[in-house]
Amino acid sequence: MPATQNAPAIPPLSETADPPPTSRRELNKAATRQAITDAALELLRSKGPGNFTVEDIADAAAISRRTFFNYFSSTEAALASVTHGFLDNALAQFRLRPADEPILESARAALIQLADPMTVAPMAELYSLAQSSPQLNRSELEAWDHCTAEIIDAARERFARTTGEELDELYLRALAGSIISCGKAAMDVWFAEWGADLSATSLARLRQLLIDAMGLLGSGFTPTANLSTDRH
Repeated sequence: MPATQNAPAIPPLSETADPPPTSRRELNKAATRQAITDAALELLRSKGPGNFTVEDIADAAAISRRTFFNYFSSTEAALASVTHGFLDNALAQFRLRPADEPILESARAALIQLADPMTVAPMAELYSLAQSSPQLNRSELEAWDHCTAEIIDAARERFARTTGEELDELYLRALAGSIISCGKAAMDVWFAEWGADLSATSLARLRQLLIDAMGLLGSGFTPTANLSTDRH
């Protein structure tokens, strides 16, 4: 495993989430939400899991405790929004794919569209820091599981547009669960290889693992020459 390094400059979640809303009210809400998330992540970096409170986050974000709870239910939920941001962005890319494209190819292509490896940096950093905290790790898993329902909705929309019919619910849920499991597997392999290293090379490897995991799923788990075999 390489020595631990710091990422050159981790972009804020706002650079990896959906496009910003247009109304002033929604812009203000998005900015407040982002400030809370950024403050929580900075406290996690400096103090470690379980060593800060909602009040600490509120103070760092220059908001009230009441305002915090208007956005998040706990410190863990505020941190999990980092993962939500990446997954929501990937889903937004998926919805832009051609309706007649095979759904798993669309999933892989959506990840390829996130061309800058630094787009995975916040999620990778949170994943690394969460490994020492069962509660935070559980919140991370919940963020991935939450995305399952969104994948089901996106897949249902896709098939409704192309066939005009609804797909079998078992198919949809098995598909979404498989995609999420492949994403988690990619994160696990990356962490086993790189640990807390957040260098550009490490993040590029994570991005490729996510793409390759979708490729394995699409090929029925038959290894192909298209899958990356690079190792650090």
